[in-house]
Amino acid sequence: MKNLVILGGGYGGMKILNELLPNHLPEDVQITLVDRVPYHCLKTEYYALAAGTISDKEIRVAFPEHPRLAVKYGEVISIETTDRKILLKNAEPIAYDELIIGLGCEDKYHDVPGADKFTYSIQNIEKARLTYSVLNNLGPGSVVGIVGAGLSGVELASELSESRTDLNIKLFDRGNHILSAFPERLSKYVENWFNKNNVEIINHSNITKVDENSLYNHDQQIPCDVVVWTAGIQANEIVRNMDGEKDRMGRMVITPLHHLPNDEHIFIVGDCASLPHAPSAQLAEGQAEQIVEVLKRRWKGEEPPASFPQIKLKGILGSLGKKHGFGMMADRPITGRVARILKSGILWMYKFHQG
Repeated sequence: MKNLVILGGGYGGMKILNELLPNHLPEDVQITLVDRVPYHCLKTEYYALAAGTISDKEIRVAFPEHPRLAVKYGEVISIETTDRKILLKNAEPIAYDELIIGLGCEDKYHDVPGADKFTYSIQNIEKARLTYSVLNNLGPGSVVGIVGAGLSGVELASELSESRTDLNIKLFDRGNHILSAFPERLSKYVENWFNKNNVEIINHSNITKVDENSLYNHDQQIPCDVVVWTAGIQANEIVRNMDGEKDRMGRMVITPLHHLPNDEHIFIVGDCASLPHAPSAQLAEGQAEQIVEVLKRRWKGEEPPASFPQIKLKGILGSLGKKHGFGMMADRPITGRVARILKSGILWMYKFHQG
C-alpha cells in the first residue's frame, strides 16, 4: 500500500483531500494527514477570533472521513528526505511514498530586538486564541499597538475597534499609506474609515525594539499594554531547515508541477512554496488542484502534464468590522457594504462546501 502523506490540514491540504476523497483515491493508496490540531481551521478569520467577535467553533471544520485516511494529531520536527520519513514529536515516524508539505508560515520579525518575545500573533489558531485572551482581558483605556498595516493588521485593527471601543488602538505602518499592495484610492478609503472609528495610524514607522509594555518607533518609546505583530511572514521553520533553493522568505523553489527540482515525490503547497503571487487560500487551492492531477496520472503510470495554466486568482477581499469592507475583484477596487457582504458570502459558501 502506497502512503501519501500530507503535512498540514490548511487550505491546500484540505483541497487535496476533497479532490481525492471519496471516489478518486486508487485502491492501493492510503493518505496520512498530519496536523497540530484535529480539524481544519479558517485562517483568514483568525483576526476576528483574536478580536473576540466570533467564537472558536465558527472557524473549525472537520476533516473528511474515509477508510484509507488516517489523521495524525502531532507536531512535525523533521523531514528525512533520504529515508523518506517524517519525524514527529513523541510519536513514531511516518514513512511516505509521496509527500505534500503544507505547513504554513510563521511571523517574520526582521531582527527587531524583543519582537519575538514581547509581541502576540494571529499566525496560527493557538496564537490567535492567546491573543484573544490577552486583548479581551485589557482594562478600559488600554493601548494596543498593531505592527504592520497589510491585510491582517488592517482587519484586526478594524475588528478590535468595533469589539472594544474603549481601547486605544495604534496601527504602525512603514509606508505613506496603509495597504501598500492595494491602489492608493482604496488605501485612503480604509484610512478614512479608521479616522472615523478612532484608530490612530502611524505612517513612516520603523519599529526598532519591543519591550514588555512598550515599543520603540525610530527609537522613540511608545507605551503599549499589548503589541500584536502582523509585519511579515516566512515559511515554517521545518521548511526553512530543508536542503534546497529558497527565496528570501524561506519558501522552497519548486518546478511548474509544484514538486522540488531534485525530488519529484515532494510537493510544496501554500505558504511554503515560492510563487509569484502573495500567499493566499486561493493560491493554495489552485496549487492543490494541479498537484492532484500530477498524482492521478502518476498512479495510473501516465506522463505528468507538460505544463499547467497560470493559477487565476479571482481577487482579494478584506473586512472593516462587520458592516464595511474593501478589496480588488477582477483588478477593480471595491469598497463599502458590498465588499463586506461578498466576503461573508464567500466564507459561507466555503464552509457549506466543507459540510
